[in-house]
Amino acid sequence: MPPVVGMGKVSMSSKQVLTVIVLVSVCSWSAVMAALGQVAAVAALVPSLGLLVQQVVHASTCGKPESTAAGPRAAAGPDEGVAR
Repeated sequence: MPPVVGMGKVSMSSKQVLTVIVLVSVCSWSAVMAALGQVAAVAALVPSLGLLVQQVVHASTCGKPESTAAGPRAAAGPDEGVAR
């Protein structure tokens, strides 16, 4: 059962806490820049903010990345069929 707010203690890892701090800081800075009339600065940050949000969502939903290695690698040897 997923944790529900208000239903007990929910602990976060230090990596999750750091991610939340960075996300809130970047979004807050963007809001301050927009409030000060720095529309060009905010417009330049939009692609980066979109990527940041996408990566945070992906990391929070996927968990640990799986290994792509199929097993131990074969020893390197001479290429077969290569003209020399």
